Amino acid sequence: MEGSELTIEQKQYYMGRALELAKKGMGYTNPNPMVGCVIVKNGKIVAEGYHEKCGGFHAERNALLSCKEDVTGASAFVTLEPCCHYGKTPPCTEIIIERGIKKVYVGSMDSNPLVGGKGVKILQEAGIEVECGILKEECDKLNEIFFHYIEHKTPFVAMKYAQTLDGKIACSSGDSKWITNEVSRNHVQELRKQYAGIMVGIGTVLADNPMLNCRIAKGADPVRIICDSTLRIPMDSNIVKTAKEIPTIVACSEIQEEDKKKQKLEEAGVTVLSCGRDNQVDLRKLMKLLGERNIDSVLVEGGSEIHGNLLKEHLIDKVYVYIAPKLVGGRNSKSPIGGDGIMKMADATFLSHVAVQQFNGDILVTGYPGKE
Repeated sequence: MEGSELTIEQKQYYMGRALELAKKGMGYTNPNPMVGCVIVKNGKIVAEGYHEKCGGFHAERNALLSCKEDVTGASAFVTLEPCCHYGKTPPCTEIIIERGIKKVYVGSMDSNPLVGGKGVKILQEAGIEVECGILKEECDKLNEIFFHYIEHKTPFVAMKYAQTLDGKIACSSGDSKWITNEVSRNHVQELRKQYAGIMVGIGTVLADNPMLNCRIAKGADPVRIICDSTLRIPMDSNIVKTAKEIPTIVACSEIQEEDKKKQKLEEAGVTVLSCGRDNQVDLRKLMKLLGERNIDSVLVEGGSEIHGNLLKEHLIDKVYVYIAPKLVGGRNSKSPIGGDGIMKMADATFLSHVAVQQFNGDILVTGYPGKE
């Protein structure tokens, strides 16, 4: 029997390969998870597959359909518990059983109520041995967005900003190009590929006239979300001019249906969402509306006021801070998080699971607010 004689190192190796495959679907599977699958027989990999895009076949089916040889008695390494329900595609448990797989190694358990342990149970009832938890931490982290969205039905929100070593996001003149180096900026493009939406405040649009697209992966542009309470966004901005090519949402406060600016924006391809009052976007309501639109994740890229408001509302799930080894100074130079802030250091938001990377001298610090 394949599997019982495998060492821990071998199991981790094959699951590691499945993780590599899963990451190939990054930016294309939302709001579905990224999943990879490796089929092993007689000590060698005979088939591989991953979930390539939302609506397409899942990893296990892609792997088994690509394999021309008999896989009876083989082992399957899957980063996420195989699905057991009919959706846009048939259940993966079905083809695993049909093809005579003897043992299935699972990384993460699926928290989706439609699966949630049922996939493992069906396989076991069919006489297939199942071992769970191989590289569990890595597999769980790969799909942290998916798990959050399944549980809360609102997007996983990540705040990203770049600052100098003395905590400035721009000079006192307003100039901010460029704080970080090219390697760091390329990494930001990788982040944009991971998230279903990218959000900024109207101040950032007016100051920088950004495109907010993903420049490294065709077809992986996030939905652009602009918080603009009074619809100040210019019709000739890059965002509006490309709204028919890249999905774009402008969130505003209460506004009348007959508002001419709203009509012009919609004619240009912009979706206008009214979700606030008193010239203020209700960020909690906005997140609920985005979740209802299957936007499972949002990368927030400024400015400081929207950062401050999201932090105040406890809506940030992850933080990415790029720090350049530069000193700017200036009492009027902007800092990355606005708003009123806190009065006591004891009330500061604490980041856990902190990780540090370097990019040619720049430093990236990531962490999770308020999580032990």
